[in-house]
Amino acid sequence: MIPELFFHDSATRARQKFAAIDPAHVKIYVCGPTVYDLAHLGNARPVIVFDVLARLLRRFYPQVTYVRNITDVDDKINERARSSGEPIGTITARTIADFHTDMAALGSLPPDEEPRATASIAPMIAMIEKLIANGHAYAAEGHVLFDTPSYPAYGALSGRTPDDLIAGARVEVAPYKKHPGDFVLWKPSDAETPGWDSPWGRGRPGWHIECSAMSWQLLGADFDIHGGGHDLLFPHHENELAQSVCAFPGSKFAHLWMHNGMLRVDGEKMSKSLGNFLTVRDILARGAWAGEAFRMLVLKTHYRAAMDFTQAGLEEARADCEDDYAMLARAPKAGADRGLIDWALAPLCDDLNTPLTLARLRDLRTLENAVTTGGSPAVVLGRMGRDAPPAAGVAAASFLEAAGVLGIAQSDPQAWRQGGLDPAAIEAAIAARIAARKARDFAEADRIRATLLEQGVVLEDGATGTVWRRN
Repeated sequence: MIPELFFHDSATRARQKFAAIDPAHVKIYVCGPTVYDLAHLGNARPVIVFDVLARLLRRFYPQVTYVRNITDVDDKINERARSSGEPIGTITARTIADFHTDMAALGSLPPDEEPRATASIAPMIAMIEKLIANGHAYAAEGHVLFDTPSYPAYGALSGRTPDDLIAGARVEVAPYKKHPGDFVLWKPSDAETPGWDSPWGRGRPGWHIECSAMSWQLLGADFDIHGGGHDLLFPHHENELAQSVCAFPGSKFAHLWMHNGMLRVDGEKMSKSLGNFLTVRDILARGAWAGEAFRMLVLKTHYRAAMDFTQAGLEEARADCEDDYAMLARAPKAGADRGLIDWALAPLCDDLNTPLTLARLRDLRTLENAVTTGGSPAVVLGRMGRDAPPAAGVAAASFLEAAGVLGIAQSDPQAWRQGGLDPAAIEAAIAARIAARKARDFAEADRIRATLLEQGVVLEDGATGTVWRRN
């Protein structure tokens, strides 16, 4: 039986009851990385948030298709290639592999589909042709632009006025634009820039049309949920919505919009100029425990709220993970209790309230500890609305199944408590050490090596690279 699910819809700015377009098949699209550098902590937050959403929906619906794209054609990538001298394909291939390694180390499952922009040029061109034919786009000097005044609802998603939109977008002033707020769907490429043949000459797509075309290609003109960081609400998602509904009259595009809040470091916006810019690799290099601890830290803040990363917060999350695994390690094997699982997961059904679900998981942990090691479970039982505790091991088994929806506490308890020797986290730490050595930060490289050694992982440097073995 599917319970009632409620999520906050960015389009209506209100809590809405979720109603799948097709109850037999829920479809989700989330904006993925632009692959020119290592993922930072802000990039990781939406991956964790929407991984939990997909896990939750899969618990109730027979089929869920979760699509997260990769932007591998972009001016930032082109600039990185020019400044580094590396071929674009080398940069994107390495960065995609690094992204996959890092997200796996954070406990996130891969999406069902991961389209790449460079493999989706044909549907982008087809969608642009539809927009021109429908009177919502025009070609000018090798460019194709979306005609924003042709879509009167432009700005409704982000709740901005036309003047706000122009000011907030930092729009490019170009003589070929009919209106300052018109945005690029296609732009010309010179001989040194990646490009594809099109009806408007050799060129490349604008960023916004990429996601519209990839979601259309894999999910259709209408799908259930579109997710991403709040920073994408305008202009990216505003533009996606406009061009998608104009290309397919009568469609609604995404029926529900979900956006996660921003991530700060020590109370400040993360930036290289402030010296507080942290990549996922920086966190993973702190120890094999750090991937799950960071995931725990993310889940402690409601997804729509701003999140503050601190070292103290990460250590607190690590302690929570250790307490979870300690309870699981000593609990006897038993079957789970469906009522306890549903009670723990109920907050997720109300706008993905992970902090409250974590609190209920702590109650299950406390209950198991009281039953297994002695103590009074009366207070916890009162919160659960139960009169008597379950048999030993039942609360632990129920905890484990519910925690799986959050993507935590799924490792072997004994191995995690001995250092959490997860191969993905080890590889991420090795990659961070290699980067530190290339930057001639030998103190950091030595620190990473020593940290791994403390956790029973020996690194061996050779002519073909670095390999590791368990001590």
